[in-house]
Amino acid sequence: MTNPSATKPIPHPNGMPSFWRSEVGELDNHRSTAELPSESDIVIVGAGYSAAALVTHLLETCTGERKPSILVLEARQLCSGATGRNGGHLKPDPYKLAADLAAEYGIEAAAEIANFEVANLAAVKEYVETEKVDCDMLVTRAVDVQFSRAHSDKIKRGHDMLRQAGAKATKETFYLPEGPAEMVSGVKGAISAFSYTAGSLWPYKLIHHMFTRALNSSTNNVSLHTNTPVTSISPTRDAHGRWALTTPRGTVKAKQLILTTNAYTASLLPEYKEKIIPYRSFCSRIVTPNPATAPLLANTYALRFSDWDHDYLIPRSDGSIVVGGGRSVYFRDLETWYGNVDDNAEVLERVKGYFEGYMQRHFRGWEGSGARVDEIWSGVMGYSSDRLPRIGPVPNRPGIHIMGGFTGHGMPQIFLCAKGLASMLVHGTPFAETGIPRLFEETEARLADKRNRVLESWKAVKKAEGVRL
Repeated sequence: MTNPSATKPIPHPNGMPSFWRSEVGELDNHRSTAELPSESDIVIVGAGYSAAALVTHLLETCTGERKPSILVLEARQLCSGATGRNGGHLKPDPYKLAADLAAEYGIEAAAEIANFEVANLAAVKEYVETEKVDCDMLVTRAVDVQFSRAHSDKIKRGHDMLRQAGAKATKETFYLPEGPAEMVSGVKGAISAFSYTAGSLWPYKLIHHMFTRALNSSTNNVSLHTNTPVTSISPTRDAHGRWALTTPRGTVKAKQLILTTNAYTASLLPEYKEKIIPYRSFCSRIVTPNPATAPLLANTYALRFSDWDHDYLIPRSDGSIVVGGGRSVYFRDLETWYGNVDDNAEVLERVKGYFEGYMQRHFRGWEGSGARVDEIWSGVMGYSSDRLPRIGPVPNRPGIHIMGGFTGHGMPQIFLCAKGLASMLVHGTPFAETGIPRLFEETEARLADKRNRVLESWKAVKKAEGVRL
């Protein structure tokens, strides 16, 4: 089998348009200065959610008279990667992910992550309200529907264990069995459902606001340079303890370097090949001829068909529905998604066909709605080989930190991960005191782990279908 991630994972120069990037701001192609700075105290590579949140918390954490210089380098436009192409959710997972983690790492570690995600939702809500961010943020209920009885039973057992152990995140999670699940959710054929507090937003607008806030104050000493890809990092530091970053516009030296490059990390640090794996996925926007008369959806949704296959959707105030997923029609074709960094490639016809008629197939009352696909786009997530985010100092590379590998679930984790990482960078706070879940810490042992859970899940599906590998 050819390994499609063998090539260097660099961003495609021109990513496919997405709905979230249909109203770009004035910073989209921003360069703070005509010439690239030759050095900076802190350099952040990438300008998505991780970078925006990290800059925000760095500025809050630096309370002294002199704030460090912060330089953000982005290969393409602002928020043009996974954050600008996702499904619009800000959604903790207090049952499925938590149950999976409890089975492998224990209830305490799983509860820590579940509680952390709930805290992230509250923290982002507070930030948006305090800053009066115009990003369509809505806090509502998530309704996650299960279609497989075996899968439903498995995750309910895990969820019940967490609740019995007193996990805070499970206290507002309600379980609906077969019968009530379909009636309450409105989803045809629902075997069960979980409901809990979750949010949705316009991710690009949140990130644009964060960078605007950081750049508007002359005392912040922050600069942003888009369309400035970092092509390499020096193998060692110089005599002054600085790393050299090569770009087409010149070389920059950094005392502290943070990679928020997610799917593209291995292009700069080869030890992350097969540790943070590019994973191409798809989203769509569905519209109706007359939004005013379309059936009302008040919740966000996940539709879980099996342990590996699920869709996710949010209703928007304009009457449209953003739906992501469709894994069942492309997951078996490894090269379609695994190691694939081409977010400009034409969307597969079978993916287009999957989203057409989606609302009519799955939701009661939508049969005559005329709902149709208005647009489809793809994005590239960064899947961690052990399916856990990687946060903190990069082993054996002093002064380099990583914040990535969120495995398609970064929105309910990134904000407070950035807060903890900012404390590490500014105050030297030990990881254990940052508030970041213990399982997220990057370590030599994790980098040395040969297992690849992402490939294992694909092989398990193929094996279950009787395919010899």
